[in-house]
Amino acid sequence: MELERRGVVPFLIVTRTFLPLVNAQARARRVEPRLVVIDHPLGGLTESELAGRIDAAYAGVADLLDVAPAAPVVGPRGDDGRAEALDVPDLGPADWFGWAEERGWGDGLPTIAPTEDLVDAMLVGAVPTLALGPLPPSRLVPSLRSVAANAVMAGARPADLPVLLAALHAVQADEYNLHGALATTHPCAPMLLVNGPIRERLGLNSGGNCFGQGTRANAVLGRALALVLANVGGARPGTMDRATQGSPAKYSFCFAEHEQASPWPPYHVRRGFDASDSVVTVMAAEPPHNINDHGSTTGLEILTTVAGSMAKSGSNNVYLSGPHLLVLGPEHAATLHRDGWTVDGIREWLWEHARIPVDRISPGNRAYFAGAGIEPDGGHYPVSTGPERLHLVVAGGAGKHSAWIPSFGATEAVSVRIPPT
Repeated sequence: MELERRGVVPFLIVTRTFLPLVNAQARARRVEPRLVVIDHPLGGLTESELAGRIDAAYAGVADLLDVAPAAPVVGPRGDDGRAEALDVPDLGPADWFGWAEERGWGDGLPTIAPTEDLVDAMLVGAVPTLALGPLPPSRLVPSLRSVAANAVMAGARPADLPVLLAALHAVQADEYNLHGALATTHPCAPMLLVNGPIRERLGLNSGGNCFGQGTRANAVLGRALALVLANVGGARPGTMDRATQGSPAKYSFCFAEHEQASPWPPYHVRRGFDASDSVVTVMAAEPPHNINDHGSTTGLEILTTVAGSMAKSGSNNVYLSGPHLLVLGPEHAATLHRDGWTVDGIREWLWEHARIPVDRISPGNRAYFAGAGIEPDGGHYPVSTGPERLHLVVAGGAGKHSAWIPSFGATEAVSVRIPPT
């Protein structure tokens, strides 16, 4: 509005594919956008194709300069900016599922109708000590009841709610970059890592198949957070969520550290929390990348395999330099500890050796990286910007497997203490 008072007509140039995202943002901000819409994509074009996009943009801008400013529009929220309760018909489970899906209130899997009784039961004993702010793109402030309703839909239990609230608080930290993580074409999902005594109270799986199916707490916690971000925040596929392909992690991505199997202090203790604290850490992450090493007999050999698995030329970590997570299986961790490796020693060694030769990066990508200020170091590109960017935990069961979890890049791993109830 200040620009308009000064006689400047603001506008956006947007490709046709991202038009739904812009419109969703405009509704949330109660404005009518002035748009110059051009063809998609912009990347990978020849010079002549790019010149055509530029000409179309110039023509669109010229047309807009003759258009009077539009009036603001009312966004989908209450007067106080908070999510509003909605009345729903009394439906059986099968009818509810279809009714909710028609309105975009789910993730494609069956949900539980969040009746007043179930929401009330979810809130029994809840202590709302963590203040929540507006979620993108809707800019709605999630109420405690709206969070509880989505937890009910996901199949969560009242005991799960404190973890969900802490995780929601964590993704709203500026350094997490929630807006960017939700709107990106990257396939990232909010990963939840749980430490401390609450792991056992909730029955979270930190052992065999900890990334997979079969454990209610793991499944419903990751799913509940995703539903809040979609149903309250408006981050639905095709509008705000612009993932090119997405990943199964977008349904649910939650696991616990196997603290009993770790030869090193628990992750949350290394982050500065007390061992008696329950902590959830969130990161905008890709699904786990398996690291198979059945033949190595020393810690150094295992790290050689890990370094090769981390040196991925297509990873966002190469040029956005964000955090990444190494999840060592207990058997690999035991071998490393036997050979005298510490957490800091592992991180330092991998920082030096998990590097990508320049000839594995295409000339176009090298130019793209250079435009972002990323240059090779001695003929190699490092994974991220330093050893401190690599986080390390132990999880899983029997077997010679570990996992590397890259991130969106433009994010941080944010840890929040889960308040006791």
